[in-house]
Formats: sequence, C-alpha cells, structure tokens
Amino acid sequence: MTAPLMPKATAVWLVENTTLTFRQIAEFCELHELEIQAIADGDVAFNILGVSPIETGQLTIEEIRRCEADRKTSLQANELERNVKAKNAKAKKMLSPSQRSDKPCAVLWIFKNCPEIIDSQICKLIGTTKPTIESIRTGAHKDMANIRAKNPVAIGLCSEKDLDAAISISKARAMKKEKPAKEKKSKETKVKKEKKVSTKKEKKA
Repeated sequence: MTAPLMPKATAVWLVENTTLTFRQIAEFCELHELEIQAIADGDVAFNILGVSPIETGQLTIEEIRRCEADRKTSLQANELERNVKAKNAKAKKMLSPSQRSDKPCAVLWIFKNCPEIIDSQICKLIGTTKPTIESIRTGAHKDMANIRAKNPVAIGLCSEKDLDAAISISKARAMKKEKPAKEKKSKETKVKKEKKVSTKKEKKA
C-alpha cells in the first residue's frame, strides 16, 4: 500500500472524523501508534489541517465503516491505489491520486540527488511540465510548504532503469560540453605562450 501524501494530515482527519482505532489509523498512515495517540490528545499536529483520504481517492466511506465495525481489521486502500505500481510499469498514464500529488516531491528529489538531469528529462521521467519544474526550483510553487523530496522510483513514477538512463545521458552530455571548453582553453593558453615567446624574441632583436 502507498502511504498518503500527507500522513499526519490524513491521520488528523481520521482521528477527528471516524471511530477507527489508533492501530488502524497508524497502519494506514504508516505512522507509529503512539503518534496517533499524541494527535488525538492534541500534543502534536494541533496546527495541521486534516486531509480526507476519501477526497484524495485512497479510501471509500464503505471501507472506513467496515473497519469501524470490526476493530481487528485493517484499512485497505482503493483498488487503483493498491495496484497502481504494477499497472504503472505497463502504462505510464495510469497514476493513483497520491502519485499525481507526489510529482512535485519527485522533482524536488531529483534536484537534490541528481542535479545533472536536465528539465526536459525530468518532464519525461515524472510526467510533469517545465513551468512546474521551474516553480519548484525557485520556491514559487503554490504547495511548496508541503513538498517533501521523494524518490520517484520508490513511489512508482518511473523505473530505476529509466532513472539510471537519464543520469547517464546527462553525464555524457555534460562531458561533451566540457571537452570543447577545455580544448578552447588549452588553445588560448598555447596562443598566449607563443605570443610571450614572440615578444621576448623581438625585444632581444
């Protein structure tokens, strides 16, 4: 199961709007049970606005009611959410709600861990746009405060093979650009040395 985009915000909503046990909420949000208890007691996350997993498409109201009726059961994410990684490997367009929301997080992860990857490659890998990439780079993205770096491979937005290929291509491109620059610098240095030698000869003459 994929954890919610904002686990604590989702946990806040579930604590406030359901009678689910701390264990059930903790398992679904991938948080510690003591954290859920602290949220319920108001010790943590008191300033976090709850996010409904129903609205984000991760849970149905029927699934919540089922687990409220049987406290021994565990919440099961929607079928799309549970199977999306396998489907995404075959069809890139099949993305779960949380994966679509995670795209900015994946872009930020690439900025931090693979800075050599250029924007056009990020667009292809993540399935996003250049304006979105630029807004994250400059910090102007509307949801910047909630964006946390996430490995795009781990959240199913691209394969490890695709990410490695993008890194290799970017490094090869960078090396090609550096080579002419080094050659040009070398030639300029050589010309300067030749001029110095020529000037010394003229002075001696």
